[in-house]
Amino acid sequence: MKKLSVILLLSLLLPFLATAQEDTAFTYVKTISGDITSFTVDNLDNIYLLNSKNQVRKLDINGDSAAIFNDVRKYGKVSMIDVSNPLKVLLYYKDFATLVMLDRFLNIRNSIDLRKQNIYQAKAISQSFDNKVWVFDELESKLKKLDEDGKLLQETPDFRLLLGKSISPVRIFDENMFVYLYDPVNGIYVFDYFGALKNNILIQQWQNLKVTGKYIYGSKEDTLYRYEISTFRYDEWKMPAEIAGSKAFNFTATRLYALKDDSIRIYSIR
Repeated sequence: MKKLSVILLLSLLLPFLATAQEDTAFTYVKTISGDITSFTVDNLDNIYLLNSKNQVRKLDINGDSAAIFNDVRKYGKVSMIDVSNPLKVLLYYKDFATLVMLDRFLNIRNSIDLRKQNIYQAKAISQSFDNKVWVFDELESKLKKLDEDGKLLQETPDFRLLLGKSISPVRIFDENMFVYLYDPVNGIYVFDYFGALKNNILIQQWQNLKVTGKYIYGSKEDTLYRYEISTFRYDEWKMPAEIAGSKAFNFTATRLYALKDDSIRIYSIR
């Protein structure tokens, strides 16, 4: 009878224990509100906000304003912000095929007109580990590396010949001595710095994908994912109700950021 009572008690408690375990994956930290259309986060947990006027504002880890970029009329709408190097911010203006480099105080350092390198269609860009720039040239189907003056340093062979098919990367990440190209249809292609293909990770149709440290993060529908590159291990969590339906997510090694209704909710990740 005593054993039956214990079993009955456990059966009643298990749903609550499972819920508690799921909830502890994320711990609410704070909310940042304002005119926010897009954002990104560097590996020091500085936040870069893009507003409806196309201004870029930098907040430190405490949410305090650290810098602002106001020179917004020359190049039009910002298509992408790359902050993989916290000391240098890279803005990409797709309509003008132009890259603008800012320092950590968001002052302009330099700009690159990709058209001068005969690059007219580039969907994905990224900073490299050595402060150069990776660009995927869609017309030539090549990954190209440029210096700060826009000079071509190296390029891969045509991927249509290399892979036997066309790919269309939407993100590039330079992390831990490898370059990751994410094509939502074909997965993640991993290259070394010499342009040799090392791996194809079959992560497909993830949104908000980010490679940082030893993990790949992303989301799909109501689920958040974390993939450990070296062990092939997947972790997945159902989104907290407060951030379900968010417009965008971003990840660092210790935090989750969710943009919803002109505010960013920040959670720590266990």
